[in-house]
Amino acid sequence: MNDSVPETEIPAEAPEAYDPAAPAALDVPRTPTGNAEVDAQLDRLGDADHLATDGHLEVYEDVHRGLRDALTALDARPGPPAPPPSYAQAPSPAYRHRS
Repeated sequence: MNDSVPETEIPAEAPEAYDPAAPAALDVPRTPTGNAEVDAQLDRLGDADHLATDGHLEVYEDVHRGLRDALTALDARPGPPAPPPSYAQAPSPAYRHRS
């Protein structure tokens, strides 16, 4: 009598079939701009790499909104200080009317 355990064959995993609708990284290089807000939005584009095509629109719209807000914020930044208001001069005594 043989006490050894019979070898069982482990089925080989079938290679995954190519699915064109499956998420695939585009690996598009994103060069930092130096502006933290803009760079964060550009990095957000990488989130689309992990989504099916029908999920890309939401990411693109979110990034577009963020970039638009960053541009709007540039317009809202304070510019150079406004010139001081001209001071009102008291009328000269020669022009005062006496009653």
